[in-house]
This record gives sequence, C-alpha cells and structure tokens, in this order.
Amino acid sequence: MNIAPPPDSVRGYLSELRRALKGAPRGLIADALADCEEHLNMEIAQNPDMDEAAVMASVVDTYGSPQEIAEEYRDMEDAITTPFPKQPYAETSGSSGGFFGVVSDPRTYGALLYMLLSLVTGVFYFVWTVAGISITAGTSVLIIGIPLALVFLMSFRMLSHVEGRIVEGLLGVRMPRRLPAVNVEEKIWPQIKDALGDVRTWTSVFYLLLMLPLGIVYFTLGITGLALSLGITGVSIWSLATNEGHVQIPNVPALQHFLNTAPGLVLLAAVGILAFFLVLHMARFIGWTHGKIAEGLLVRL
Repeated sequence: MNIAPPPDSVRGYLSELRRALKGAPRGLIADALADCEEHLNMEIAQNPDMDEAAVMASVVDTYGSPQEIAEEYRDMEDAITTPFPKQPYAETSGSSGGFFGVVSDPRTYGALLYMLLSLVTGVFYFVWTVAGISITAGTSVLIIGIPLALVFLMSFRMLSHVEGRIVEGLLGVRMPRRLPAVNVEEKIWPQIKDALGDVRTWTSVFYLLLMLPLGIVYFTLGITGLALSLGITGVSIWSLATNEGHVQIPNVPALQHFLNTAPGLVLLAAVGILAFFLVLHMARFIGWTHGKIAEGLLVRL
C-alpha cells in the first residue's frame, strides 16, 4: 500500500485539505482553508531559520494531516445545533407532510422573513456601494483617495460578511463565519492592489448591487402573496361568521352572489388557505434559490 507523502508547502497542504472536504458546505471549506492558512503562515513566520518543507513536516506531526483536520471540521459542524434540518433542500422538499408539510419547515419562515427584509437591506447595500464607487473614483487623483479606496473596499467585504450571516441565520445556508483576513502590517497601496486583484471583491460588489432589484422582487412577492391569501381567507371567514356579504366582484353579479352564499364563502376560504400554502412554497423556493446565489457570489474558494 502506497502512503502519500505529507505536503511540503502551504499550498499543497491547503489543496489536500480542500480535497478532503469535498462535498462539505462551501462556507465550511472557506473557513477551514482560511484558518489553516493563517496557522501555517504563522508557523513559518515563527521559524525563519527553517525552510518551508521542514516547517510543514513539523506541523503535520503536531497540528495534524489535512485529512485529520478535515474530519475535525466535519465533526465540529455536526455538533453545532441549528433550527434548520441538516439534510439539504432536495431531501426535505418532499417531506412526509407532502404539500402541507411546508408549514413545519423552519426554512419557510426564515425565507419569508428574508423576503420582507430584503428591500431594506437591498436599498442600503445599493446606496452604500454606489456611493463608495463614486467617491473612490472621484477622489482617485487626490492623496485622500487612497485611504478612502481602502476603506470602501474593506467595507464591501464587511457588508458581504454581514449579509452572509443574515443568509445563514434566515435561510440555513452555511456561509463563512470569519471575517476576511487582512495583513495590517502591509502598506495601504499593496492592500488596495490585493483587494482590487481579488475576485471576491468584485463578486461581493456585484452581489450588493444585485440585492436591490432582488429585494424589490422578493418584497413585492412576499407582501402581495400574504395580503391576498390572508385577505381572502379573512374576508370569507368573517362573512360566514357575520352572515353578511363582503365579497365584491364588479361586473360579475352572478359570481358575486354565489361567493356571498355559505358554499361560496367556504370555497373562497379554501382558495385563500391554498394560496397561503402556495406562498409558503414560493418563499421556501426563493430562499433556496437565493442561498445558491449568495453561496456562489460571496463564498470564494
């Protein structure tokens, strides 16, 4: 049996760790890679008299192999309790409750709340991002433009991290739980060059700008769906309870008369309840879809 030699470089160690974590949530992989890279670079910095291969050999003995670290991260992730099911969306979409089982899935209500909040967060992200880009471009020829550019670039990453925490908290999608590492000892201009050359900066900016149109769509669908379904159900039940006709359908007197009778009101209430469950399914699907968008744009491996 051939045993693979231990990695002799930081890049090799991280590559093996990424392979060992294949199939794990992208947010978990990103955290594991960032933690290990920071630890390995610290070990190398603390041993300036040793070459990288010698430091890595010592690290593997004390810190652990990539496979062992990957197993530890999987165990830690499994030990964390959350209100969301551990299995992915595809396995819970056909729950034993069938069509009405969506009411017992916490992802449903998290997604619905996210849809209602997305307009506020989308407006804020869009305004801040556009203002940051405009101010940075306008002051780029001035000395003050350099630190301003760094501040806004870092703020974009900070906002994307905050959004990731919101996505994980409401949609149940595992997102990175640590802030992007910044080398504070590095001078300002190299930090700006690193940020501009990092694809995560631009995917984060694109996501922050995208949140405005998405937020408008999510908020409109959520409010309209809830208002229609709950309104239809409420009016029907109230009309049945008071024995009064509150359903108004202009230009269709026959339908209006039928819907104001007891059978018609019962049918209308059933339609409202069905519409409410359709709204819940819509919210759950939007939550899953947006989680994939956030994972693709905000988590870079």
